[in-house]
Amino acid sequence: MHSRSRADRLFDLFNYAFLTLLLIVILYPLYFIIIASVSDPISVSGGKVWLFPVDFTLEGYQRIMENQTIWVGYKNTLVYMTVGTAVNVAITVTGAYPLSRKDMYGRHLFMFLITFTMFFSGGLIPTYLLVKSLGLMNSMWALILPGAVSVWNLIITRTFFQHNIPDELREAAAMDGCSDFKFFLQVALPLSKSILAVLVLFYGVSHWNSFFSALIYLRDEAQYPLQLVLRNILIQNEVQELMNLDLGASNSLSESIKYGVIIVASVPVLILYPMVQKYFVKGVMIGSLKG
Repeated sequence: MHSRSRADRLFDLFNYAFLTLLLIVILYPLYFIIIASVSDPISVSGGKVWLFPVDFTLEGYQRIMENQTIWVGYKNTLVYMTVGTAVNVAITVTGAYPLSRKDMYGRHLFMFLITFTMFFSGGLIPTYLLVKSLGLMNSMWALILPGAVSVWNLIITRTFFQHNIPDELREAAAMDGCSDFKFFLQVALPLSKSILAVLVLFYGVSHWNSFFSALIYLRDEAQYPLQLVLRNILIQNEVQELMNLDLGASNSLSESIKYGVIIVASVPVLILYPMVQKYFVKGVMIGSLKG
C-alpha cells in the first residue's frame, strides 16, 4: 500500500475541520438550550450564558414538574402519537403492499390518483368542513384521520416491497398453499423491519411535533397536546397563568421555564431515534434510492 500524498492529507484535514465545524453549528443550539434551562434567567436574558451554566438553578424545572397543564399535554401527546403512528403504519403498509404487486389490476391508476394528492388538495377550509361534518371536532381522531397516510411514505414503502419481496418467494409460498393474506403477515412483514422502523420514526416525530391540527380542531384545553401547550408558553406569554406565578416571579423565571419545556418536549424523540437508527438508514436507502 503506497503512502498518501500531501494533497490527500490536506483534503482529509479539510474534511475533518469542515465536519467538526458543521457538528458544532448543529449541536450548539441544543447545548445552549440545556445550559440556559439550568442557568439564572437574568444571566440568560443578559447574554452571559455562552459555554457553561451561570448560577446553576433547577427552579424552572421545579415549576414545570409542579404544573399539571404540561403533564396533561404530555399524556395527550403520547396517546396521539401512539395511536396515530399505529394507524399510519397499518394503513401505509397495507396500502403499499398490494400496490407493489405486479399482478394487481389497475395499480398504476391507483398510484396516479394517490400521487396526484401530493400536489393538489382541497385546502384547509374544505378539510375543516369535512372534519366538522364527520363529527370529529374536538376529538383525537380529528388529529389522526385527515393525515392517516403520507403519500411520500407510501411510495417509499411500495418501492421497498418491490425490491425486497421477490416474486419467486411469493410463488414458492403459493405452491405450499400460502394465501396472499398469510404471506403478507408471516413473510412480507417480518422481512420489512427496516422500513417499518422508518415509518414509525417518520410518523411518530410528525405526531410529536404537530400542533396546528390541534389548534384548528380542538377546543377543550384538557385535550391539548404538549406542543400546543408549549406554543402557549413560548408565543402567547402565558407563563404567569400556567404557573400561577405573580408578575415579578414570572418575569424572572419565564426564560428558564421556556427552555426547560423545550428540553422536556424533546426527550422522547431523542430517546426514540437511537432505538431505530440502525434500521433507519437501511430502510431509507433501500426504499428511496432504488425507487
